[in-house]
Amino acid sequence: MELAEELYRLSAELPNDERFGLISQMRRSVVSIASNIAEGTGRGTDKDFARFLNIALGSAFELETQVLLSTRLGYLKESQQEVLGRVIQVQRMLHNLIQKFQDKA
Repeated sequence: MELAEELYRLSAELPNDERFGLISQMRRSVVSIASNIAEGTGRGTDKDFARFLNIALGSAFELETQVLLSTRLGYLKESQQEVLGRVIQVQRMLHNLIQKFQDKA
């Protein structure tokens, strides 16, 4: 949720002509991360939870690509590029959580 808040603030500063392109994609990806974690939590089984965590991880990798593209296009200032580190941190957290549930199976 913190990453989503940060990304929404950051994406509001991107060029308006990216409103329906990159901005929209980035926002969908970051919302998908939190939403899939929440949905998996409510499923009730470790197997289902792990499946939704994997979907969230895929969305985190999508977001990483979108942040990298924004950087390459010069849309993000150096100070804003810190978000990439947070995206990678979320990826690691998801990976570790997935491993925990796979070890249980």
